[in-house]
Amino acid sequence: MTTSPLQPQVLAIIPARGGSKGLPGKNIKPLLGKPLIAYSISIAAMLGENVTCVVSTDDADIAETARQFGGSVPFMRPDELAGDLAPSSVVLRHALETMESLTETQFDLVLLLEPTSPTRTVESIRAAIDSLQESPELDGVIAVSEAFFNPTWVGVKPQKTNENKLERYFSEGENVVRRQDVPRFLRINGNFYVWRAEFIRRLENSWFDEGVHGHVEIPETQAFSIDEEPEFRIIEAIVKAGIAPLPGYQVES
Repeated sequence: MTTSPLQPQVLAIIPARGGSKGLPGKNIKPLLGKPLIAYSISIAAMLGENVTCVVSTDDADIAETARQFGGSVPFMRPDELAGDLAPSSVVLRHALETMESLTETQFDLVLLLEPTSPTRTVESIRAAIDSLQESPELDGVIAVSEAFFNPTWVGVKPQKTNENKLERYFSEGENVVRRQDVPRFLRINGNFYVWRAEFIRRLENSWFDEGVHGHVEIPETQAFSIDEEPEFRIIEAIVKAGIAPLPGYQVES
């Protein structure tokens, strides 16, 4: 008789500090009937019993809103980790170490779910977790997408010697006359990140530069991130049109 492999213990971290400058209060701003953070809480709950989700926040209003929509906030983030200059590596490590102490659980993986990227699917996150489990050479698996425009083809910058003149940003675009002839351009879109917990424990600064990463590609229509008011309106429109998924939201027929 064969036994199925043990599922990894995953800590899903939803970071939601209170001091957003671009769009104050964005983490609890209503999006199609629910606070923005509620959709990250919902997707984590859909992933299975092996996923423990925690909201890391310094803000009492965010904490209360998260709890109202099923989120767990067993600790408050220290003030020194809530400023603009606090690196995400330190915030993640603090949440991981605190939760391991509180739950007496040794987590295998860390899943980062930014509240500002609500249009996710369970399938893509599970694919990332499976990919990481099957690839011991990787430290993490991240969400990428093919941008609607290819910067290799259209990217430009002012010349250093004359800012009134433009030059190509990428040398690979030189002498290319057709969009179809440039290589695919994938971007890190922030929809989700999955890392080995031991990588987060030793991470110092830049996760990309310090680790080896694989990817799961998602459609660009699911890759929107909200930082400004117009992006709220864009996501509302594409979700209502059935172009992008929103956990728990039913498109009216």
